[in-house]
Amino acid sequence: MRATQLAAAALAALLATTAAGCSDDPAPAPGAADLGGTDRSTVRDGGTLRWAVDAVPATLNVHQPEATADSALLAGALLPSLFRLDTRARPVADPDYLAGAESTPPGQSPQTVTYRLNPNATWSDGTPLSAADFTAQWKALSGADPAYLTDHPGGYAQIDSVTQGADPHEVRVVLKQPYAAWRELFSPLYPAAVTGTAQAFNQPLADTFRTSAGPFTVTSYDEAAGKVVLARNPHWWGDPVKADELDFVAVPAADRLDALDQDKLDIAALTSSVDRAVPADSAGAAPPDAAAAAEASAQALKRAEALPGLTLHRAAAPAFTQLTLNSTRGPLADPVVRRAIARAVDRQKTATAALGPLGVKAAALGNHLLMNDQDGYRDNSAALGTTPAAELLDQAGWPLNGATRSKDGKELSLTLLLPDGSATARRTADELAAELTAAGIAVKPQPVAPDTFVPQHLATGDFDLALFSWPSTGYPGDERALYAKPRPGADGVPVVGLNYARTGSEEIDQLFDKAAGELDPGVQRDLVQEADARIWQLAHSVPLYQRPDLVAVRNTVAGAGAYGFGSPRFQDVGFLKG
Repeated sequence: MRATQLAAAALAALLATTAAGCSDDPAPAPGAADLGGTDRSTVRDGGTLRWAVDAVPATLNVHQPEATADSALLAGALLPSLFRLDTRARPVADPDYLAGAESTPPGQSPQTVTYRLNPNATWSDGTPLSAADFTAQWKALSGADPAYLTDHPGGYAQIDSVTQGADPHEVRVVLKQPYAAWRELFSPLYPAAVTGTAQAFNQPLADTFRTSAGPFTVTSYDEAAGKVVLARNPHWWGDPVKADELDFVAVPAADRLDALDQDKLDIAALTSSVDRAVPADSAGAAPPDAAAAAEASAQALKRAEALPGLTLHRAAAPAFTQLTLNSTRGPLADPVVRRAIARAVDRQKTATAALGPLGVKAAALGNHLLMNDQDGYRDNSAALGTTPAAELLDQAGWPLNGATRSKDGKELSLTLLLPDGSATARRTADELAAELTAAGIAVKPQPVAPDTFVPQHLATGDFDLALFSWPSTGYPGDERALYAKPRPGADGVPVVGLNYARTGSEEIDQLFDKAAGELDPGVQRDLVQEADARIWQLAHSVPLYQRPDLVAVRNTVAGAGAYGFGSPRFQDVGFLKG
């Protein structure tokens, strides 16, 4: 699940726990990961781990439209990922699947990637991983055959050929043009039987999927009962798997604290459980007011911290909250006004207001494309310049008239769209409103139901300012769709796609394209930073901070917690000895 598909699929979920502004100095990065014991020698063999998911996923094929974050979580236990991100979002080859992988150096054409597969790596039916699996997945995801129902993840269309190398354990992939994010490809890798035909690819990959190549295999897949059971893969060749079984149990966020307290779960993400907690006496009544919701969230956090026998792990998630400015709405069509708003927002103060109550280190985010805890991060907000917001608004013809600025008899008044029910979003919106009000801009927070947030507001342009979160994949090129200049459609109306700010430039698009094809890491990093600086100058949006990730883990469990950009090493997760 990559690029536009990842962003679109994750946005709705992120809206449920979104939170969100201009300090000139970068703050220290928050914790990249927070896990319980990670030393395999301290973990005993055996036992069943109970892991909460939002729902039993309809598919384990992360490239299908129905895929969710839970699809990706389970796929990580079942399927090969040639490269995995570390906690700094750096791709690292997984030795369980790769003996080595290298690309031709910059300037050598055509770019050829040579994968040397671990000779022990086999599918659970005994078939070795091979060029056939790579070939089938490439053809399924390249976009050449529209019968495959997928969004065609970035990179696969750049492949010219896939062949076996010097022996059955070597695969050579030749690209039509240089592709910097080649390590993103084939992670996860599916067996050729699943991707070899459109008919097979388009089928829901769930209860019938039994061919894995991970430390676990599927033994039971019951959507009605809300449970997926994974057992040790008897053909696994890597480090011995610690747990006998992983039970992924569908538990709504609202019920997770009770389930943990009643010893029904061992691992559960609690970000939404805390952020969207509902007062006990409001069941069936009208939605609680902001004060009641904030109090319920605070009480839920206290309960999460005090659950007996459990630890609440905290880290920055691979997602960021930002403020989008609709460049087609009234005064926001003027880039000077947008820059004034960006200058008026105190990102550090906003981050502290939003994250402080959650016990998460509040670090303002100064980059649209790289997160605080990501390798290469740099705060580029200085690209906005140093002119104060008040001076910019004066230049734009919006003088202060009493407490609020006005022009031609009309007040500078804006709506601020935020997801309803989120205590963190409400704290953020209130802080943003206070900061902008101090600059003479009247702001009216407008809570909107998460299920209507995108189709009825972001997609249609029915908003002035919007507060919500985007995922971050660890590959900066994947964010291109969020900032790509809208192009006229067949009817002449600009197609905005995921660029809800509705503004962009040819220069930004070209910088993304150059970065995507630049194999020199240093040169690519410079291009990404330049693209981010141009996005700042355009005042497209204001990145605020990484979202929090709260995960409760039973104290007897090792190798689990808040992973940040990382992911579980499922063969290591288990129960502590003693």
